[in-house]
Amino acid sequence: MRSAKNQEYGIGVGLRLPHIGHILAERPVVSWFEIISENYMVDGGRPLQVLDQILEQYQVVQHGVSMYLGSAEKLNRDHLKRLKSLVRRTGTPWVTDHLCWGSVDGRYTHDLLPMPYTFEAAKWTAQKVRQAQDYLEVPVAVENVSSYAEFHVSEMTEWEFLNEVVERADCGVLLDVNNIYVSSQNHGFDAVEYLDAVPAERVMQIHLAGHSKFEKYILDTHDHPVVEPVWALYERAIERCGATPTLLEWDDQIPSFDELQHEAMKAAQYLPAVACR
Repeated sequence: MRSAKNQEYGIGVGLRLPHIGHILAERPVVSWFEIISENYMVDGGRPLQVLDQILEQYQVVQHGVSMYLGSAEKLNRDHLKRLKSLVRRTGTPWVTDHLCWGSVDGRYTHDLLPMPYTFEAAKWTAQKVRQAQDYLEVPVAVENVSSYAEFHVSEMTEWEFLNEVVERADCGVLLDVNNIYVSSQNHGFDAVEYLDAVPAERVMQIHLAGHSKFEKYILDTHDHPVVEPVWALYERAIERCGATPTLLEWDDQIPSFDELQHEAMKAAQYLPAVACR
């Protein structure tokens, strides 16, 4: 794999607009911030001004939501060009995006749609991941998404598909343990079996988040604290993967920064002390 796990990055949180003023004024102690790349892929203005102020004080990792590595069309070159410009600006050690599709013939759904788990899809997706890594000149890690529907044409399990893609692409994994739990409840598979099948040496980063439970399904809403079964999966992930950069996602009904940081730091009890800076 092109990059080993960077243990200098301990527990981070997502950089969100309601917290910007507090962060710039109070300069809280945070190992790193994750930014949504697309929010800063602009030519100028306040977003980049704020980002530059953050970069003066903090390490930043870029997380994307629209590369659509599993879509049938080729990579969007303009998107990649803007993304690479941001990579150079932030000095991000790696770039992450989702193992999904979301565009057809240049039209974008702005959603993270699950893929059919076929060898053809894995081969095509891995080719695009390799192309992205070569162009961006930083490692790429792909994230498992939460899902609410399955394809009858699938030839393997989701975790077998994930492994097929990352081995072919020689890339990393952004392991979202909440997404594993959500999908396991929606589709009736064993979350621990999934987790244990992921190649530990390829896990570059871990996501934690909360979700919403409804009568017949669970929705990945990022608007609640992390539930105990997800913490248990995280504990298992750390047992397998060792100290791994970990991020708490909270994107709706966003609490105060202090509450957010308190929830994120619950991960410290599962990590070796050296990783909890």
